[in-house]
Amino acid sequence: MDVARAFDAVAGSYDEARRRLVPCFDEFYGTAVEVAEPALRAALAAGRTPQVLDLGAGTGLLSSLIAAAVPESRVTLLDAAPKMLAVAAEHLTARAVAHRVIVADLVDPLPSGRYDAVVSAVAIHHLDDAAKRDLYRRVAETLTPGGVFVNAEQVAGPTAELDRRYHQVWLSQIAARGSDADEIAAAEQRMAYDRPAPVDEQCRWLIEAGLVDVDCFFKSWRFAVFGGHAPDLPDARAEHRGREGGSDDWWSYQR
Repeated sequence: MDVARAFDAVAGSYDEARRRLVPCFDEFYGTAVEVAEPALRAALAAGRTPQVLDLGAGTGLLSSLIAAAVPESRVTLLDAAPKMLAVAAEHLTARAVAHRVIVADLVDPLPSGRYDAVVSAVAIHHLDDAAKRDLYRRVAETLTPGGVFVNAEQVAGPTAELDRRYHQVWLSQIAARGSDADEIAAAEQRMAYDRPAPVDEQCRWLIEAGLVDVDCFFKSWRFAVFGGHAPDLPDARAEHRGREGGSDDWWSYQR
């Protein structure tokens, strides 16, 4: 079973388990929204519709939170698991969030257009390190000037001993939050596909990709939120700002 099939198999129950399997859920997702929000509000202030690209979007949890914070946003959700995206589309349609869904892998070319925020939650760690670095380079190229990349991610410990400790703490925390043996076993089975990297290495890769103001904004054991911004362009090149991806005909507005 590949990664997409493993997550499609739990599409219906995925969101319900998030608060148990991500013990720092509120701070983790909340920080990601806080980091993304200023770039989206800057787009609004410039008279543009904020464009968001959610990589490995799954059931659209992070996109939904961002849209709640900045309702004017238009969201492109990319994931290799179609059943997960179907759940996401249902949730966003119910909230009247303009969106499109794209079934694709993270190693595939990114959707055309420019984005004020590229975000991801607990997805990029499925790539090996070389593919992560390549993705970060491609993300940097698709951001609008001043746009932000935010990765709310599961990371590796900087040493093997710390990584083992991360896992021990995670098991203790999720059991305390009500995860039973079956849920833990299923989560660990999906984790067989994980290829996490330490947060400091990934921040270095973002700098190498050309992002600025790179930082780790939140970390609690295995869960970290990090990212950076695309450099602003001089005013003389301002006409290139805000190029939006495609026409409006593919945006979903179902209510």
